[in-house]
Amino acid sequence: MSVDSQPIADGIVLTEVAANKVNDLLANETEDDLSLRISVAPGGCSGLRYQLALDDRALDGDVVKEYFGVKVVTDRMSAPYLNGATIDFVDTIEQQGFTIDNPNAQGSCACGDSFH
Repeated sequence: MSVDSQPIADGIVLTEVAANKVNDLLANETEDDLSLRISVAPGGCSGLRYQLALDDRALDGDVVKEYFGVKVVTDRMSAPYLNGATIDFVDTIEQQGFTIDNPNAQGSCACGDSFH
């Protein structure tokens, strides 16, 4: 358990607010057994960008953990880039969507979608 009493698995934290939003999204899907897949890929204005998607695939080497009833999947190549990252969901007048606070990011773009 972390200091905030949130489960940590391989250094990734999914907040309860984010898990609730994922569960809301899953309720609208027709497929069963979907997980939240979090990965990084080349691209964006800072070099790497985050990817979040609902996914039913199981890839060799995936790290699968559960947070507040949501299965979170990270591929083995992305896991080191996401170690210590916190995935949250914000819904304010200024911003709505998933946010990622990543201590591994040495810098990011203004939109927050990519990092290096």
